[in-house]
Amino acid sequence: MLRHAAQPPLTLPYPEVKRPLPPAFRGRHRLYRHEDGLERCIGCELCASACPSSAIYVQAADNDAAHPVSTGERYAAIYEINMIRCIFCGYCEEACPVDAIRLGPEYELADFDRSDFVYTKDMLLDPEKHAPRRQYHADVDQKDPELHREIPEDQDLGEVYRTHRPLGAPITRPPEEEHHPLA
Repeated sequence: MLRHAAQPPLTLPYPEVKRPLPPAFRGRHRLYRHEDGLERCIGCELCASACPSSAIYVQAADNDAAHPVSTGERYAAIYEINMIRCIFCGYCEEACPVDAIRLGPEYELADFDRSDFVYTKDMLLDPEKHAPRRQYHADVDQKDPELHREIPEDQDLGEVYRTHRPLGAPITRPPEEEHHPLA
């Protein structure tokens, strides 16, 4: 304790300079899409079940075979997180079988209106466009390594669900398999 008494205080000029966060930090939630634009979330509601504070509400709907929203048979028609109730435990992230929801580095979530703390599906998928102005900071969000991480195809948890399709969807095969006599 005495060795710190002789050192000058370390003061950062916040908010211009932000402290570096530890790698395991859990901040604002974000929903992700596949590279082709389809949502990763398959509406399984495991995140809502795992949430100890009941902050997540998911209402699933059947995926349209002609115009799929996600890769599974179902998708999240309504996805909401009440950030006032959230305790940032990360259980939702761990419970998700397709790696659809992750907690990022954003921690400045102050606002004046309670309704701005209920994050909708649009706010979670595209926070750049739909997040409350006071709660989205592009400089922090763009530093998130998860946004720029390259996922090899064999390690992508969402690929497990690529083989599933909505009921009634036509079976599509790669061109090399179409003319094969045993296919």
